[in-house]
Amino acid sequence: MAYPFQLGLQDATSPIMEELTSFHDHALMIVFLISSLVLYVLTLMLTTKLTHTSTMDAQVVETIWTILPALILITIALPSLRILYMMDEINNPSMTIKTIGHQWYWSYEYTDYEDLVFDSYMIPTSELSPGQFRLLEVDNRVVLPAELTIRMLITSEDVLHSWAIPSLGLKTDAIPGRLNQTTLLATRPGLYYGQCSEICGSNHSFMPIVLEMIPLKHFEKWLSSMT
Repeated sequence: MAYPFQLGLQDATSPIMEELTSFHDHALMIVFLISSLVLYVLTLMLTTKLTHTSTMDAQVVETIWTILPALILITIALPSLRILYMMDEINNPSMTIKTIGHQWYWSYEYTDYEDLVFDSYMIPTSELSPGQFRLLEVDNRVVLPAELTIRMLITSEDVLHSWAIPSLGLKTDAIPGRLNQTTLLATRPGLYYGQCSEICGSNHSFMPIVLEMIPLKHFEKWLSSMT
């Protein structure tokens, strides 16, 4: 999860987030090079005595500054499109979880198992245990097996919400009357925190999400205790 004064992205915990982090660095390097070039040209213009002030025809320069930006946009667009298509793919999910947004809590249904449904509310600050995070802890965590492909079906019962977990590279809108889906795959066990990322009312800030990713054998024990 994020830490105070963090400047970069959270550590990637899924293949998609690793790709997004790589693309972020790729685009940032291009922006850095463009900014450096612009700063260099501005410095030259301010410090060098100008010559050829009556130049009226510079077709080579015009060709370069027309083609170069197009090439730069292509080098940004192609990796971006590749990641977009990767995020839309659903490859043989091992299980399906349905997430329903409410004002202001989340409900979860394990659709592959009977009667495994629960609500997830934020724990008030006055009830937190030592070591728990304010505004991020919930009374019922979503427990899922690590290293398995999981399909998330996301919808809303009332207003627009958004189910987002930064370290997994997930952000999917919860829309009333519509069922959106996304793929979740955590490469290692752990606790992963997120929040509603769509302004949904007065308690929008109090809709945290906590995923507890555990090994498959421990997930089976958890299922036995819940059912």
